[in-house]
Amino acid sequence: MAGVEGERWVGLAMDFSEGSRAALRWAAANLLRAGDQLLLLHVLKEPDYEQSEAILWESTGSPLIPLSEFSDLTIAKKYGAKPDAETLDLLNTVAKEKEVMVVVKVLWGDPREKLCQAINDIPMSCLVIGSRGLGKLKRVLLGSVSDYVVNNATCPVTVVKSASSNG
Repeated sequence: MAGVEGERWVGLAMDFSEGSRAALRWAAANLLRAGDQLLLLHVLKEPDYEQSEAILWESTGSPLIPLSEFSDLTIAKKYGAKPDAETLDLLNTVAKEKEVMVVVKVLWGDPREKLCQAINDIPMSCLVIGSRGLGKLKRVLLGSVSDYVVNNATCPVTVVKSASSNG
């Protein structure tokens, strides 16, 4: 995928929080260029077997879902995802203005491990991830997805702090 000359795959960890929206805004302003492929990686800790197709895709993650399909909330729900209108609007605007193709991959499991696995499975040029802005003590106790990914990813990783983050 990413090996095709001229084709850049930019990964974006997306949990539909303010931190991940800040990462999206940063990527749009500083990184994305026309012709890029923007891959949203949405990791759910536990699959909901009753309301999703997670049972089919639990080990490999969902197939790549075009943003136009993922914007249909009934399709997003099939994968257990709950995107908010603000993020979907922002994604559609970025796709149109930056002339990038946006696709979504839903994964199930530990976000740290799944993000690193996705980087290896779909060779990316880079990954952008938001930060929750945990203080040092909370980061030690809870662990930090961004710290883990920065130290274990096989591609460059940019961590974006949202303006509302403290610490």
